[in-house]
Amino acid sequence: MDTLPEAVPGRRRRRRHSDDFKARVVAQCRQPGVSIAGVALANGLNANLLRRWVVEREQGSGSGTAVTSQRTSSRTTEGEFVPVRIAADSDAHADIRIALQGRALSVEVRWPLSGSDDCARWLRALLE
Repeated sequence: MDTLPEAVPGRRRRRRHSDDFKARVVAQCRQPGVSIAGVALANGLNANLLRRWVVEREQGSGSGTAVTSQRTSSRTTEGEFVPVRIAADSDAHADIRIALQGRALSVEVRWPLSGSDDCARWLRALLE
């Protein structure tokens, strides 16, 4: 069985799209809940190409009028400053608390956090 096509088609040529078409398709992408891949598929475009058009329009470097972003993102981009609130050093005076309960005996041990190594040795010796 011969799997080669009878006539080899010519080389593919790049399609050219008007600025109107690009603006219309980019505007569709900016609608809430719409995926770029879905819009690309519906318009016979490659999703990567359409994503490039969207980025170009957002940056204003594309031909025609720049489209501003209507989406907000909770993610941060690389290098963006993110404020972080650091809690006060409230654990500086905290204790290690161990509560043991038996049938007729209840024991609670409080150990300074700064002596955690000593507490671990004591607990291992107690459990041996």
